[in-house]
Amino acid sequence: MALETYVGNGARRAARVRVAVDTMGADRGPEEVVLGALEAAEDGVAPVLFGPRGLDTGGLELVESTQTIGMQDKPAEAVRTKPDSSLVLACRAVAKGEADAVISAGNTGAMLAAGLLELRRLPGVQRPAIAVPLPANGAPSVMLDCGANADARPEHLLQFAHMGSIFAEEILELQNPTVRLLSIGEEAEKGNQLTLEAHRVLAGDSLLDFRGNVESRNLLETPGQVVVCDGFTGNVCLKAIEGTILTVLGSLREQLRATRRGLIAGLLMRPAARSLRARLDPDVYGGAYLLGLRHLAVIAHGNSSCHAIANAIRLAGRGVQHQVVERLAERVGERVVASAGPETDPQK
Repeated sequence: MALETYVGNGARRAARVRVAVDTMGADRGPEEVVLGALEAAEDGVAPVLFGPRGLDTGGLELVESTQTIGMQDKPAEAVRTKPDSSLVLACRAVAKGEADAVISAGNTGAMLAAGLLELRRLPGVQRPAIAVPLPANGAPSVMLDCGANADARPEHLLQFAHMGSIFAEEILELQNPTVRLLSIGEEAEKGNQLTLEAHRVLAGDSLLDFRGNVESRNLLETPGQVVVCDGFTGNVCLKAIEGTILTVLGSLREQLRATRRGLIAGLLMRPAARSLRARLDPDVYGGAYLLGLRHLAVIAHGNSSCHAIANAIRLAGRGVQHQVVERLAERVGERVVASAGPETDPQK
């Protein structure tokens, strides 16, 4: 399945899905978030905005908040001390059944903390993980964790592999996805202590089709795989990929516009260039699911454009329509709980 199909077409059918949208915390300000919500509303999703009184919502429903969690705030402390923040109220609305899903482009750590407090984990899941589709050749892959857990243990990566496999099968519609461990070399003996031990644990699980290590330079070459890593490594790798893609596309556009010959070449290349941009542009998927919670949460990039916000809201709508959480919950018992280590309290 192509990445653009994964993000877009199904979301257009997600009529009447109510998505709680945190308008505060994004780098480009609440006005950009509102524009994205208005764009998504044209596709049948019903955004419910959470933000300050007086915010111009263009006619969309607004739930007023009196507090804001900023990027500089300490996540857990901010969630506890700012219960009337837009982010916490948006998560609480989903927990109460007043909305079907929540998205935020704000503080990722605070989104995780609010998710744990308000949405809570699925039974048996030790750590939620951010799952990001990768625009690999032929079909998307998925990488997790991409930022929810800066530090992780081998058993956490094992659970990420199980959750990612379920996600790939049920949502990306990938048949028999393979699992790989992100490392500095393909050899099993390469990596830090975490990857060395995680390799041993992953290789010993018969429910996974584990194919060993993968280097970051090969992530976009092989389709249909689940790549696992700790959140620090995944976030650094993801941002490097996104930055490289945007820089290359931008530089190519500048070069084509620099000369008359380039302009002619650009016109000839336009269909192929548009197709390539649609597959590679990070704004196409807009956000990423925070897997492992009892309700659907989508995290958008802090620097999201209005188009990326719209796609994140569509992604949330599609996730509700396709019952992402319910499908994970159905299969989490047979695979994820079986892989659980000593950290068994689901709310710890």
